[in-house]
Amino acid sequence: MLTKQSRQFVLILLLLLLAACGSGSEEPATENDAAFETETAGDLVIYSGRSESLVQPIIDQFAAETGINVQVRYGSTSEMAGVLLEEGENSPADLFYAQDPGGLGAIANAGMFSTLPEATIALVPDRFTPDSNNWVGISGRARVVVYSTSLINDPAGELPADIFDFVGEEWNGRIGWAPTNGSFQAMVTAMRATWGNDKTREWLQGIQANNPVVYPKNTPIVAGVAAEEVAVGFVNHYYLHRFLAEEGEGFAARNYFLPGGGPGSLIMVSGAGILNTAPNAENAQRFIDFLLSVEAQQYFADETFEYPVVAGININPGLAAFADLDSVALSISMNDLADLEGTQDMLLALGIIE
Repeated sequence: MLTKQSRQFVLILLLLLLAACGSGSEEPATENDAAFETETAGDLVIYSGRSESLVQPIIDQFAAETGINVQVRYGSTSEMAGVLLEEGENSPADLFYAQDPGGLGAIANAGMFSTLPEATIALVPDRFTPDSNNWVGISGRARVVVYSTSLINDPAGELPADIFDFVGEEWNGRIGWAPTNGSFQAMVTAMRATWGNDKTREWLQGIQANNPVVYPKNTPIVAGVAAEEVAVGFVNHYYLHRFLAEEGEGFAARNYFLPGGGPGSLIMVSGAGILNTAPNAENAQRFIDFLLSVEAQQYFADETFEYPVVAGININPGLAAFADLDSVALSISMNDLADLEGTQDMLLALGIIE
């Protein structure tokens, strides 16, 4: 029979063995552990010149997959570029997501972007990034003339091949435009780079003389064309396709990509760059890489009717083949679309914007 001291020794030994076994086991993560991981994923502040209805779903998807707390400030591309320039080094923004190269060029020219990794730049064709590699194209869009199918029966025969010819008096009162829109201003910048300032000024004054209907942005232009408020409008291609998806093939407007190859036949990109003062630069880079992933690129193709910039993505079957547009599109570097300030100065001087 064990003595009292022997029983105490055995009991202590058993406790030590149990403790040693327990210390080597792995416990499953608890809900508290998951919450802690989410909290430590950090923040991301985006200044977006793209509209909330187009990009908030993909931003929400990124937040859900990463656990990053994403805050977005929305406005027009030119407005957000202006805010960033005013805030300077004190900006809370990590990333600028713009509708067009003009706004991105304004921030790049101010030296406010950091250089993106070569692995990110390599995902996108050279033509859709600037030489500085401090921003990258995210999705492609074409400038088109949207026309009323009730008022224009034969677009190839009735519409000009070159956008300059809309200065003709036969277009008096029949044009819709949105001069404050970033993509419109990028097209004017392409005109300045291609035609020069004098011819661009002549075109702007010619359109003004034709009493265009001024709209705040692209969507109401397309609606106005379908409602026969105007016969034609200058827009990005994808706005029409949103109406067709919602209202069907009976919607009374269609796109025409001008075959003349001038600045009215422009293919450009939305894009994003990381501020060199970004408090959350690593999360900003994660977001750009996500936007260039197959998942996000397919979203742009399927849901916003844009052209992917990454190879291997299926485009929406309702879109014109990119190769067909590209074969007649203006050949222009994204660097040549950077002078947003010069374009806005011209529009201000002519009284087209305030």
